[in-house]
Amino acid sequence: MDESLRLNRASWDERAPAHAASPDYGIDRYLNDPSFISDIVRFDLPRLGDVTGLTGVHLQCHIGTDTISLVRLGARMTGLDFSPASLAEARRLAEATGDPVEFVEAEVYDAPRALGRGRFDFVFTGIGAICWLPSIRRWAEVVAELLVPGGWLFIREGHPMLWTLDARNDQLLVEYPYFERADPNVWDDGGTYVETETKFETTVTHDWNHGLGEIISTLLAAGMELKMLVEHDSVPWEALPGQMERTGAKEWRLADRPWRLPHTYTLRAVKPA
Repeated sequence: MDESLRLNRASWDERAPAHAASPDYGIDRYLNDPSFISDIVRFDLPRLGDVTGLTGVHLQCHIGTDTISLVRLGARMTGLDFSPASLAEARRLAEATGDPVEFVEAEVYDAPRALGRGRFDFVFTGIGAICWLPSIRRWAEVVAELLVPGGWLFIREGHPMLWTLDARNDQLLVEYPYFERADPNVWDDGGTYVETETKFETTVTHDWNHGLGEIISTLLAAGMELKMLVEHDSVPWEALPGQMERTGAKEWRLADRPWRLPHTYTLRAVKPA
């Protein structure tokens, strides 16, 4: 197994139970309210549109909260992830809530083989997903292969400019790559992005940034047509600790002049009929 893949899978496997137990994911809300949907999906409802009756796949679905949210909006969903521990939590949640979701264990690049080509009306990808993939070109090709003619991709992600920044001494420094590079960024961090008291043993992970132009260009090269690109001045976690404040929409943005930075973006692209 590729070393980056091995390290990242071990990290997600260890963190999945802590994420499911964290108040930030709010699993009890899904159990107690059959109409509850995640803040991530709710944020983009005006841009997502009606998914009733559509067949969708959520790539890199983690513990399945966004996947289940899409089911509750009327879609028939499959969730795919490479972490067996994450999928165990996702299946446990779906069984407890009664929301019908098929969860499949596979790497993103193997999705067409694992799920079938030309099968889905839409592909959904959420926050903090594609940074774990070394090649954005291969990802775009997978998206196009999974979709039926006329099918569409919907993704909200951390903006590649956000991923370049380091917060030090009350300053924002452009420290990390904006463009995709062959060598990964290597991190050694014993924490995670949710509230938890769990102490993790797996601390090293690898990731890659992909410039916005690279993302769009590879989708176009895969035969997709860009239909929407919206940049946002907020992100759904404290991405730059000590530099951000909460918003009324359960998001975070720079406390000082947030208009300086695109925090996230939402993109929609269509496979021509």
